[in-house]
Amino acid sequence: MKNVLFDFLTKAETGRMSRRDFTKAVGAALALPVAMRSTLSFAQAKQLVLCNWGGDAIDAYTDAYGKPFQEKTGMPVKMDGSGPTEGAITAQAKSGNVTWDIVDVDPFTAITLGKKGYMRKIDYDKIDKSKIRDGFLWDYALSSYFFSYVICYDSSLYPEAPTGMADFFDTDKFRGNRTMYKWGVSSWEAALLADGVAPKDLYPLDLDRANKKLKSFLPNVISFWGGGAESQTAMLTGEAPMGIVWSTRARLIEKASGGRIKYIWDEGLLSPGAFGVMANNPAGREAAMDFLASTQDPERQLVMFKMLTQGPANPAADPLIPADLKRHDCVAPENMEKQITLDMQWYADHYSKALDNYLAIISA
Repeated sequence: MKNVLFDFLTKAETGRMSRRDFTKAVGAALALPVAMRSTLSFAQAKQLVLCNWGGDAIDAYTDAYGKPFQEKTGMPVKMDGSGPTEGAITAQAKSGNVTWDIVDVDPFTAITLGKKGYMRKIDYDKIDKSKIRDGFLWDYALSSYFFSYVICYDSSLYPEAPTGMADFFDTDKFRGNRTMYKWGVSSWEAALLADGVAPKDLYPLDLDRANKKLKSFLPNVISFWGGGAESQTAMLTGEAPMGIVWSTRARLIEKASGGRIKYIWDEGLLSPGAFGVMANNPAGREAAMDFLASTQDPERQLVMFKMLTQGPANPAADPLIPADLKRHDCVAPENMEKQITLDMQWYADHYSKALDNYLAIISA
């Protein structure tokens, strides 16, 4: 039995066991005597697992954060690109079989789940508050990057650029189909701005008014994208000559189209991204907080900007961004002043119910 356990541990640590097999094996190991399970816990603590949203983020997070942390501490950081949805985090927490340490999460999700005991509080004795932009400090989430929901448009069809959400909803002036975000965030704000609500009056969101505007606009929406790759496809194939997309993808779309498809910051919706720490995470609280502290390094955030165009959370990274790339930085002052910041507390309090109603509308 001991030899079998040793073989399992060796395969898990060296990466020769799939995540599915690893999870099954952990379940079986829970039936072993306590003394043998303590060996398993020790082995699990030899690495830190970061769950993000996959794709290009795997390499970017590895280069920017994983490798430097391992070089400094000796602890490997393994990337899981399966997506830390609220449901997935909840399922792990409720089962007691937590396999993630760090999750790339919306701050409002971390706020909600933290209150339920599924996330650890951020240790601000270890993490430097001065390396966080004003207004983006939360108990259960560490501000780690920024992105925006922006209007992307085909300049060959629209020589005159749109100037905001009213133009996005104006299919007489800007003919053609649209693509919008499947999961609600940005769609309500866009509808209200187009309906004449001033940016300063957006929150609390008037969902009845927003949903009414969206219902009337549905015939013009050819697709609701759920992931960044879908938004790229919709724009690049011409399926939708105008869309609301992540700024990180807008840059890729612009490049892939040879500059034909452009994007604007006007009435963009600025969204903070964050790292959260799972309660009862396998690597333990100290290792997780040490990792979070390491991600505040401005040089590390510069790598993330260059690879994924994520706006840095640490203002000290701002002067490091090359001048020719600043136009792609959502938190550059000249871009930030044109945008509206999403209200994370409003989303923490209302998102679940609002999303259910939104999905019912767009699925009708």
